[in-house]
Amino acid sequence: MSINKVIITGNLTRDPELRATGSGMSVLKLGVAVNDRRKNQSTGEWEEVPNYVDVTVFGNRAEPLSRFLSKGSRVAIEGRLRWSQWETPQGEKRNKLEVVADEVEFMSSREGNAGGSYTPPADAPTPDLDGEEIPF
Repeated sequence: MSINKVIITGNLTRDPELRATGSGMSVLKLGVAVNDRRKNQSTGEWEEVPNYVDVTVFGNRAEPLSRFLSKGSRVAIEGRLRWSQWETPQGEKRNKLEVVADEVEFMSSREGNAGGSYTPPADAPTPDLDGEEIPF
């Protein structure tokens, strides 16, 4: 048995990108900066080091989230890891590890106040996109 569950908190590094698949399913792409603390071996001081995480939201929850989130928004995201690989038109192999979000909680609003959360409706399962191209 394996467990694939991720919880991250951080700030959006860019405005969300809302797109749609050929079948019309909404797909929202987010970039989240998550800080990590590490001790600098040279100075002995603790430093904040950012990790940049790609997050994808599928289906009914993508469009509402795109209206409420913007660059700098603080969010908490619960989801699972997904690894994908592809080949560029130039023949280069690429791969990435991203988080597919199941729940997104607003930790700040556009005005900087405490936010709320958005949990998808029970009838909005995350789709299986094997074989379907996402146009970005």
